Amino acid sequence: MRRLPVFATAAVTTAALLTGGTARAASPPFPASVFRATHNSYSGNVDGAKNSLAYQLDHGVRFLELDVHDNGYSTSHDYAVGHDSPGNLVDHSGGNPASNNLRDWLAVVNTWSAQHPAAAPIVVMLDLKDDLTDNPSFAAGNLTALNQELESVFGARLLRAQDYPAAQPEVDALRGRVLPLLSGDGGSRTEYKRDVGYHPAVALNGRGQVVEVHDSGAGALWYWTGTYGADGRLTWLRHGKYDSGQTPAVALNDNGDLVEVHRSQGASTLWYHVGKLGADGEITWQAGHQYDNGVLPTIAFTDATHLREIHQSQNSSQDWTWNGVLAGTTVTWTGNGKTADARFAKATATSAGRTVSVRTAADGPTPAQTLRADTDRVAGDRIRYRQVAFDEFQQGDSAELQQGDSAELQQGALFYGAPATEPAFITAARQAGKLVRGWDFDAASQATTPLANYPATNHPYEAWYQNLVVQAGAVE
Repeated sequence: MRRLPVFATAAVTTAALLTGGTARAASPPFPASVFRATHNSYSGNVDGAKNSLAYQLDHGVRFLELDVHDNGYSTSHDYAVGHDSPGNLVDHSGGNPASNNLRDWLAVVNTWSAQHPAAAPIVVMLDLKDDLTDNPSFAAGNLTALNQELESVFGARLLRAQDYPAAQPEVDALRGRVLPLLSGDGGSRTEYKRDVGYHPAVALNGRGQVVEVHDSGAGALWYWTGTYGADGRLTWLRHGKYDSGQTPAVALNDNGDLVEVHRSQGASTLWYHVGKLGADGEITWQAGHQYDNGVLPTIAFTDATHLREIHQSQNSSQDWTWNGVLAGTTVTWTGNGKTADARFAKATATSAGRTVSVRTAADGPTPAQTLRADTDRVAGDRIRYRQVAFDEFQQGDSAELQQGDSAELQQGALFYGAPATEPAFITAARQAGKLVRGWDFDAASQATTPLANYPATNHPYEAWYQNLVVQAGAVE
C-alpha cells in the first residue's frame, strides 16, 4: 500500500479525529490563521496572568515564549530560562519545572503535545537574551548544541525549518507538530543563517566526511565538519574555534585522522595540529606545534599515515616542502627542501568520486565573505548550521544591526515580529503572507486588520482578548 507523506497523513488523521471519521473541508492555510499566544510565557502569574505552560496549552495557547540565557552552559550543559537573568520573573508553580533548565521547560511542551496529537501546531519561540556567537564550541553551547537540544526533546514532533513545505500547508497538515523559532539577539539569528570567514580550505575522505577550516580575518581559526549526502548535498554537523592564526589548510584520511597547518597571526611561523574526527562530527584537537617558517601552507595525505606539506618562503616566491609521518597525536617531519611542485589546491578536495570545493561569495544580501560550498552535484550552498529552527525577522532589526544584516534576516523569513504598538509593520507583514507576532498585546485597541497571527499577550484569559481571537477565528 502506498504510504502518504507525513503532512498528508497528519491532515487525514486530524480530519478523522475532529469529524468522527468523516473527512471535513480543508482547513485554512497556516500563514493565514490566528492563534492564541502569550508573551514571556514562562513568567506565568509572576508577570501577567498566564498560569503554567500546561494551563496555557490547555486553554488554547499555541505560541509560547521562553527567554534563554547561555552563559552558564559549560557548567550546567544546558541553557537557562529567565528574563534579565536565569530565574528572573520565572514562575515555577502550577506544574512548571522547578529548575530554570531549558530542557525541562521544553519537556513540558513535548509531553503536552504528545498527549494532544490533534492540537494545532505549537510554536516555541526562544528569545536569545545572550549572544551565542561567542560560544567557541558545541560543549560551550553554540547553536549546534541548541539544535541538538530541540531535536532530542521533540523528536519526530519537531518540524524543522529546513523541512517546511515550499507550498504553504494547511493548519490541519501541521497538527501535532512543534515549530521552534529563534528571536532575540540579532547577531546570533544572523549567524544561524550564514557564516563568514577568510581563506577557506577543505578536506574530504572516502567515507564522505568533510572538514572545512578558515580564519576570521582578525586572528581566530574556525572549523566546520560535515558529511557528503546521497543527494550530493553537504550537511554541516559541528562548528568551533580551535586556535589563532591565518591561511589554514587541512588534510583528512579515511580513519578520521586530520592534520591542519596554518601561519601564525602577525608572524611567519608555521604551525600544525593533529585532530581526530568523531562520528558525531566533533574534532578532538591536539596542541599546536611549530614546524617551520613561511607563508601559505598546504597539506595532503599521500596514504593513511604519510603526508606532504608545501608552502612558500616568507622571503621569496620559492616553495618548500616537508614529508610527514602521522603517529598517534604527532607528526614527524623530514626531508625539508625546495620544490618546483605547486602548492596543493586547498580549497578543493576529491575522494571516492566525490568533489567538494569551498569559497567565499555573497548570497543575495549576505556579505562577500559568506562561506559557500560546492560539490560535484550541488552548487552554492551556504556553510551554516542546519536550519532546525525558524529565524524571526523583527521590526527593530534595522536599528540594532547593520543594514545588510537586517536584509539577511528578512531574506526568506516566514516569521515576523514587532511590538503590538507597531500596527503598520504588523499589517504589512500579514498582507505579505507572513506569520506575524505582536508582543505585549495587552489592549483591544492594539488590534490590527488583519489581526497578528500571534497576538502575544500577558493576559490571555481576559474577556476582551478571548472575544477578539474568537472573532478572528483563532485555531486550536
